[in-house]
Amino acid sequence: MESKKEFFLECYKLGIIKFGRFTLKSGIESPFYVDLRPLASDPKILKNLANYLLDMLPLDNFDLICGVPYAALPMATAMSLESYIPLIIKRKEAKEYGTKKMIEGIYQKGQNCLLVEDVITSGKSLIETIAEIEQEDIKVADIVVVLDREQGGKQLLESKGYRVHTLFNISEVCEILQENGDLSDAEVQRINDFLKGNHIQFEEKKRLSYQQKFEQAQHSVSKKLLETALAKESNLIASADVTTTQELLELAEKVGPHIIALKTHIDIISDFDYQNTIIPLKEIASKHKFLLMEDRKFADIGNTQELQFTSGVFRITDWADFVTSQVIGGFESLDCFKNVGVVAIIGMSSKGTLTSNNYREEALKIALSHPNVIGGVSQNPIPEEILLFTPGVNLADSGDGKGQQYNTPEHVFKTLYTDFIIVGRGIYKSENPEQAASLYKSAGWNAYLTSL
Repeated sequence: MESKKEFFLECYKLGIIKFGRFTLKSGIESPFYVDLRPLASDPKILKNLANYLLDMLPLDNFDLICGVPYAALPMATAMSLESYIPLIIKRKEAKEYGTKKMIEGIYQKGQNCLLVEDVITSGKSLIETIAEIEQEDIKVADIVVVLDREQGGKQLLESKGYRVHTLFNISEVCEILQENGDLSDAEVQRINDFLKGNHIQFEEKKRLSYQQKFEQAQHSVSKKLLETALAKESNLIASADVTTTQELLELAEKVGPHIIALKTHIDIISDFDYQNTIIPLKEIASKHKFLLMEDRKFADIGNTQELQFTSGVFRITDWADFVTSQVIGGFESLDCFKNVGVVAIIGMSSKGTLTSNNYREEALKIALSHPNVIGGVSQNPIPEEILLFTPGVNLADSGDGKGQQYNTPEHVFKTLYTDFIIVGRGIYKSENPEQAASLYKSAGWNAYLTSL
């Protein structure tokens, strides 16, 4: 290949950068305008560009390549063809028909994806694209960019821990063009002056604190959860997936000081007896000031759900502070949960789950409009009007070999803006559940504080 300088001059002949006075989308008047889309029309240049970009990268780190739509799509395609790294395609917006996917292609959850962008300015489009890719449980750590406008985007992304590899920056290409006689000294000075005074600060939406959410909460259970979180400095919900009353009560006693709620599957308790199981469990909850969350995942018509909730040996209505429920039965199926809070199942953490983007959208509509719903179980961000409960959290960011995908506390608070973490095997399978609960309590609370 020719030198990097010679390569840029070949690209420049296609009219990818214009100088003058241009009003950008932001309303700012810029002395230059960058449009790299013409590069896709020259196969030789596109192929060489792909190789220049690939040469900057540790290719063994990546399982997938994805281009930010639309200008970077042909670049990412060329890089895939040159490297044999599989390509996935991120849509600008989901189709209203068919699969309604945002990410197209063959991929597996947990794979590492290289993100390709043509030009970086504020970094806003990249932040939004990363969030949508990570919703599919695909990891993004590296971003490769053809041209950096040097207006703050690269620094923003690097401050968030992403590695940003840039082939050119605007100062460098101006120097090349100046040396080649294509740009005058006065024009270069005007561009440099513009860059000094026009760093774009992309303001991300800040998450609400627990105190702010407490002040806005309408449901009594939401208020109680948030009040407990603030008092105990904990956002930890322990999952008690045990099968005997003794195990349940012993676990509750050990983890009680560190949790805001204990999540039960009461129907797996083999020796269940209301007097010997529920009465002492409620006493422990009162003693250690935590709530009881029955993870029943109701999923039937309203009448049947009401019977399951109020009747039978478990009498869930008499002791649970809040319950989980699917929303597949529709809005009215949740009407029966009058004296508790409902956490709607928006998405599940298991590999191969059928809770697609379209399902999540429809489930959220019900969750946001039903007065009994206090939050949602999801692996993706949800509107801040309701609380986000994130399962599958583990201090070790790996799977269990059975399809369960884990998230660290740092990941779920930083990228999902979760409110409460749900930890199962990391606590109840630990040799010392009390110590494990204390560790998760600290990790969760620190992750929350750093996300503010």
